[in-house]
Amino acid sequence: MDAIRWEGNTLFLLDQTKLPVEEVWLSYTDYRPVIDAIRTMVVRGAPAIGVTAAYAYCLAALEGADLKEAKAALAASRPTAVNLFWALERMEKQAAACGGNPETLIAEAIAIHQEDVAMCRAMGHHGAAVVPDHARILTHCNAGALATGGYGTALGVIRAAHEQGKVDMVYADETRPLLQGARLTAYELVTDHIPATLIADNMAASLMAKGQIDLVVVGCDRMAANGDFANKIGTYSVAVNAHHHGVPFYVALPCSTIDLSIPDGSGIPIEEREADEVRTLYGVQTAPRTVEVYNPAFDVTPHSLVTGIITEKGVIYPPFRENLQKLFG
Repeated sequence: MDAIRWEGNTLFLLDQTKLPVEEVWLSYTDYRPVIDAIRTMVVRGAPAIGVTAAYAYCLAALEGADLKEAKAALAASRPTAVNLFWALERMEKQAAACGGNPETLIAEAIAIHQEDVAMCRAMGHHGAAVVPDHARILTHCNAGALATGGYGTALGVIRAAHEQGKVDMVYADETRPLLQGARLTAYELVTDHIPATLIADNMAASLMAKGQIDLVVVGCDRMAANGDFANKIGTYSVAVNAHHHGVPFYVALPCSTIDLSIPDGSGIPIEEREADEVRTLYGVQTAPRTVEVYNPAFDVTPHSLVTGIITEKGVIYPPFRENLQKLFG
């Protein structure tokens, strides 16, 4: 399963706002509409946003656009996902080295895409080792093939564990207000024939209390140097509930999502989105039009609630600040 393709100097994105009802591919030959695609979550998930931005940078080069201007516009599309900035910095360095040659830049973007898939598979290999036999796993939002270059971070761990016969059930939180768990994670799990049960966000604690969850695995959009991390809103609640019930809580992410320049989670920028994402559901009004809305896209989970961090280089355990530093040499 993939959500991003590059063919004949054209970027194709699977429109994730239409899933699971329709599978619609959109094509782009201009980088500017890609910015809107990132903002409106046609493409979403930190690694996928990074890969998409790299290809959009190539589109800018192909049309002879100002690459500094293109980079700045792409970087402003979403503030929390650090992979966006990482990929653009890498493309800018390549542009400086090759004089902005489009073919060289395209090769670099393809390499970023391929490396992301390889990192996800390595993450799956390392993460499967922490999954017990007959595991019942809870995940929140979507950190699968649709959120990455392919295979997935949290769902990559689940996929690898399922391939080893370890998974009895995956519980997917619906993930309000945009239902990425219901629309996307459930879609991926059903497509891959992995046992899946969809639950409302407010059901997770009761399942843990009944002893029906063996571990939690989630993705990440940015991690600070001490292991605090931002992920889809509601992740913090899942972590608190897991800690209270003694359920191991793991976060899976590539090293490109770790931002050592931020000491702790208080420095992670949190995107706030449109009020009507909460006031309405698929165009149907579900709340008074004049009610005030607070709609942060992410929350920050403190490292003290994290059992382990699953990366393509292995599983990291506390003390996280010290061991994350070692990861980068």
